[in-house]
Amino acid sequence: MKKQQLNNGSKLKIIPLGGLEQIGMNITAFEYEDSIVVVDCGLSFPTDDMLGIDLVIPDITYLKDNAAKVKGLVITHGHEDHIGAIPYVLRDLSLPIYATRLTMGLIENKLKEHNLMKQTKRKVVKFGQSINLGCFRIEFIKTNHSIVDAAALAIYSPAGIVVHTGDFKVDYTPVFGDAIDLQRFAEIGKKGVLALMCDSTNAERPGFTASERTIGPVFDTLFQEHKDTRMIIATFASNVDRVQQIINTAKKFDRKVVVEGRSMVNIIATATELGCLQMPENTLIDTEQLKNYPDEKTVIITTGSQGESMAALSRMASNMHKKISIGPGDTVIFSSNPIPGNEKAVTKVINELLIKGADVIFQDTHVSGHACQEEIKLIYTLVQPKYAIPVHGEYKHLKAQAKIAKGLGIEKDNIFILSSGDVLELNEESAEVTGKVPVGAILIDGLGVGDVGNVVLRDRQHLAEDGIMIVVLGLDQASNTMVSGPDIVSRGFVYVKESDALMDEARIIVNDAIVNCLDRGTSDWGKIKSSIKDSLGDFVWKKTKRRPMILPIIMEV
Repeated sequence: MKKQQLNNGSKLKIIPLGGLEQIGMNITAFEYEDSIVVVDCGLSFPTDDMLGIDLVIPDITYLKDNAAKVKGLVITHGHEDHIGAIPYVLRDLSLPIYATRLTMGLIENKLKEHNLMKQTKRKVVKFGQSINLGCFRIEFIKTNHSIVDAAALAIYSPAGIVVHTGDFKVDYTPVFGDAIDLQRFAEIGKKGVLALMCDSTNAERPGFTASERTIGPVFDTLFQEHKDTRMIIATFASNVDRVQQIINTAKKFDRKVVVEGRSMVNIIATATELGCLQMPENTLIDTEQLKNYPDEKTVIITTGSQGESMAALSRMASNMHKKISIGPGDTVIFSSNPIPGNEKAVTKVINELLIKGADVIFQDTHVSGHACQEEIKLIYTLVQPKYAIPVHGEYKHLKAQAKIAKGLGIEKDNIFILSSGDVLELNEESAEVTGKVPVGAILIDGLGVGDVGNVVLRDRQHLAEDGIMIVVLGLDQASNTMVSGPDIVSRGFVYVKESDALMDEARIIVNDAIVNCLDRGTSDWGKIKSSIKDSLGDFVWKKTKRRPMILPIIMEV
């Protein structure tokens, strides 16, 4: 194994390019002299004010500007908020990818979709293995999370060791594979750890997170209680262990399983292929075969536990699903909690299902994949870091973890709540935020990456709130006279058929403004357009207290 070169006085830079102050879009750069390693590369989902936007990815200007230094992408686990932006980043930077088995399987699904498989170097890393990238050595440590094959990272640099937990919980009885490797955390802690970057998602919750295995008996009980109905269970596509437990219970009760939702189908196929999911023979059937079995002998596992409008469960609830309709003989189980911000969407779907007569269960069928306070304390106690850098969470989550670290005796000045873009420089002697790099959200709409910016969003907001009025007229340039129009077309402003008087008055106002310009001998179309906008805008505001977008179109005749 390559010995770490000794520290020559340079500092390690930790630069989060996303993922702080929010849940999602996790990406952090670690830089030492001429080496940069990037940990995770996730996307986030659009907020309500991002009209028409599909996905949001991080701004990697800093990495592009330092492309020669970037040695590779190291991924902790296979959730979208950690791998979703990889195909978009690989368009600008050609980077090798290092990840564990299932994580790499899910990344490869994305690379195939974007035709990036051939040109992307990939290496599957086993737990306990290390990889050398520039002057860094990175070791993968086994952890537990709501997806199989999640890893924490020990990042060895000449300035010291940084431990990054990834998303984790401490599960002594996981459904698949081994428990978290606490022994390795302790061994690395003995060596002396410079900084700990720890998951903060559940830092406000006291106690321990329950084991994933506690959900199995809950499903057994529910299946026992609802023997005579069809079961429809919504959960996160990526929670392979949850899907495994549902399949185990279905097998016990001799029910056939149908999987609905594209992401669910893809992940289950990949997990089964890699041996992370055991599918008993003759259990899985196609949706088309549902009609061959009585309802009480079937289970449908579906996406849509977060109320996403295009997911399978939402389509079933609103009668949009082509093959499955929900009725009084169905029991629907939400095996998840709403992610902060999704509560309204989830409630809407629950209401739609209840109106259809379905029995809906949404209590006690979910455990979190993130560590609560006692597990966070355990990791701190084992790792004994000099500096604490809470990650993965909104500001209130980071703050809650900072409080835990302080309670464990870490000095206040050694706890850093960073913002995306901060450059934290640290070594054994000191740590301080020394600057900022450009960060932000790149919006993806359809096939366009970054072509929708703040100006376009502002226009969409404007159109959504007040609509548009288009004024069309024809000018004879030679004589500078109006030969047709002005005609006014409106969309999303008022219902025209009921607003004849308003539109007629508007037409007179516009006509006066144009005549006024032409009488003054104005031949500059820009000035004519401005005059139309001003006079029509003022009139509409006085009459309706609205400010629609006004678009004058002048045609040369």
